[in-house]
Amino acid sequence: MRYQTILFDIDGTLFDWSKAEVEALRATFDRYGFPFDDDTLALYRTINHDLWRRLELGEIKKADLFARRFVDLFSRLGLSADAAAFNDDYLRGVAERPVLYDGAVALCRDLAQFCQLIVVTNGVALTQYGRIGRTEIGQYFSDIIVSQDAGYEKPDPRFFDYVFSTCGLGDRSHVLIVGDGLTSDIQGGINAGIDTCWYNPGREPVPDGYVITHVSHDYNDIKRFVLKAQ
Repeated sequence: MRYQTILFDIDGTLFDWSKAEVEALRATFDRYGFPFDDDTLALYRTINHDLWRRLELGEIKKADLFARRFVDLFSRLGLSADAAAFNDDYLRGVAERPVLYDGAVALCRDLAQFCQLIVVTNGVALTQYGRIGRTEIGQYFSDIIVSQDAGYEKPDPRFFDYVFSTCGLGDRSHVLIVGDGLTSDIQGGINAGIDTCWYNPGREPVPDGYVITHVSHDYNDIKRFVLKAQ
């Protein structure tokens, strides 16, 4: 059996993060009496994306990201509020909105018959445990590893060392990571010396410098690839 364990990213891979993000942001802005529109969303995403990229590069800590994203946003928008409290309210809103992609449950159910499934995420413990616990998908995972608990973020190889140690995994040739994030999931898998499956429903070209084991455009292809390898 080639793959005994599959490490699954969840945001953008199994959960529709974009939809949950918008719903939680809108609800939090409404709660504070602030206007929310497409321009506000675009500005937030630019600020947030830049901070997450710096987090992946090890330039900042997650606490810095949480402390800064709404401070920067409110400064740009001319709004006044407790940014830390706003961030906490937003994260609780995300945790309450588990939006799975169609077919995600069936994919995990089918693969769990042949492989051990483990969640590996750079997300926030509050939101990730909350969302997984509110859906039936959680029953198919033996472990949930959150970077906040590990102390390191994907693609840091120390995150994967933590996964292997905590979950009692052995031979890395029997482990596959599946995720939509090139700079986090795929680069992390490469750094860790494990096979990689890039979930790429948008059919984006593979950038130069990435040697990816397999590229999948839909869940059926992920399933075919894993089962063929068995």
